[in-house]
Amino acid sequence: MATPSTPEQQAYFYQQYHMEKRDEVVGVLLAFFLGSFGAHHFYLHRYGLGILYICFSWTGIPGLIGVVEALFMPQRVRAYNLGLASAIAGSMGMLPPIWAPYAPQPFVGGICAHCGVGLAPGAHFCSGCGSPTD
Repeated sequence: MATPSTPEQQAYFYQQYHMEKRDEVVGVLLAFFLGSFGAHHFYLHRYGLGILYICFSWTGIPGLIGVVEALFMPQRVRAYNLGLASAIAGSMGMLPPIWAPYAPQPFVGGICAHCGVGLAPGAHFCSGCGSPTD
């Protein structure tokens, strides 16, 4: 069951989050300049797509796709960071904080019926216990 967080838990949460979060500008630059090698996918821990881009980098097609993907990278980085925050908070048994710049709607889209962890809007699986939310 998710409990209100103590100041120590909040400090630990923010420490972990700031160590692992990704920067939007770095994601855009990687997609634009090194998109043909899938660097932006490796940056967001999408290793399968990164390897696929490397395999086809000789064709030039991943480079073109990388330039287009640079437009969508801020959204992808924000989604990655929100998932990261949810995973860290879920592992600690607490609800993730609501950040106004990153969440135009409330971050918690519901509570998991199995473990009580806060769910991100549109989540199909709980970050705390892994059970389906549908």
